[in-house]
Amino acid sequence: MEKLVIEGNHQLKGEVQISGAKNAVLPIMAAALLVEGETKINRVPNLRDTRTMAKLLEMLGAKVHFSNNKMMIDAMKVDNPVAPYDLVNKMRASFYVLGPLVARCGKAIVSLPGGCAWGPRPVDYHLKGLEKLGAKIELEGGDIIAKAKKLVGNKIRFDFPSVGATGNILMAAVLARGETKIENAAKEPEIVQLCEFLVSMGAKIGGIGTTEITIEGVNELMPQEISVIPDRIEVGTFLIAGAALGKITLKNTIPEHLSVVIEKLIEVGADIKIDKNDITVKRGKKINAVDLTTAVFPGFATDLQAQWIALMSIATGSSIVTDTIYHDRFSHVPELNRLGANITVEGNSAIVRGVKELIGAKVRSTDIRASASLVLAGLMAKGVTEVNHIHYIDRGYEQIENKFASLGAKIKRVSIDD
Repeated sequence: MEKLVIEGNHQLKGEVQISGAKNAVLPIMAAALLVEGETKINRVPNLRDTRTMAKLLEMLGAKVHFSNNKMMIDAMKVDNPVAPYDLVNKMRASFYVLGPLVARCGKAIVSLPGGCAWGPRPVDYHLKGLEKLGAKIELEGGDIIAKAKKLVGNKIRFDFPSVGATGNILMAAVLARGETKIENAAKEPEIVQLCEFLVSMGAKIGGIGTTEITIEGVNELMPQEISVIPDRIEVGTFLIAGAALGKITLKNTIPEHLSVVIEKLIEVGADIKIDKNDITVKRGKKINAVDLTTAVFPGFATDLQAQWIALMSIATGSSIVTDTIYHDRFSHVPELNRLGANITVEGNSAIVRGVKELIGAKVRSTDIRASASLVLAGLMAKGVTEVNHIHYIDRGYEQIENKFASLGAKIKRVSIDD
């Protein structure tokens, strides 16, 4: 076990290279199961989640080599379509293998997913979508058993634009017979890249980047090489850090993926400049309290809600942060309050009353983005903050302590036994 020890209240200054997007690479890795050949993926972040997915692909029969942020997946032989509880329980994105396995192997046994310890995120949309494509779905001993001799295209409409279900159905439909239409589909950048990757492999997909995607099934796909898009959630996290603590330039970004975040930070008082793929953020004279409501893309991402609350905790005035995506994603609030924040939760909203300063304390991570909010708060706080259970942050951020240290932060990773 390890923890992060942060001596807070130091100004940040410098440049940060942004890693590839976790939420983009995981479905791309799953999509490699669709082809009999070698898929090459560049800019793969070295995270617990990417390593977990690599291990799962190997258990399914693929060969995986991962070094220097490059991954090669040889899925010539996929002969064990079983995703066990021990792996799926660690990471919900393991569920992405369901669609590709049914499409290629005609059968998949995938454990019901686990992952971060917050909120019910049901897989109903995934399963109902596969049933629409002709799969027979059974639940046995905590495992989803899906079978189909040949998937057949159909019209599928989601009540909510689920990113995971959109990705899973996309990957299943590309090898189905006939046309599939997904209505109310997710259109996040990670889904767009998955579509573009599948098209490069030979899939026929229309409506990419819209809420209505059409897929004309093909008989086979060909392996391809791809570079993962920048992680917009990592970009947002560092933008918020810069708005609180100094001046940071973020290299290798796609600014249009963060339009709403940038607009909100300008309201806060931060000075932001964009130069092609670089974004520079500088703290303003004061931090204004700004209300926020999360929404599906292109709205403000729920994955940045916790970090925003950390910023609002030292803002001038009060703000209300409402999460419309996950109504109980506020496990970071009690931990932020341990640092001296003044936050109360009512339903799916947090009322944040800005305080003059935060004071370091021992806190505990509860999920990936909650961990990031605690790191940000620790950097803002006076004194020393210890962030425990950092295995969560290692699932979603590549060497976060090294990146912040390069900006002048006093932050180090130590063994829990030290």
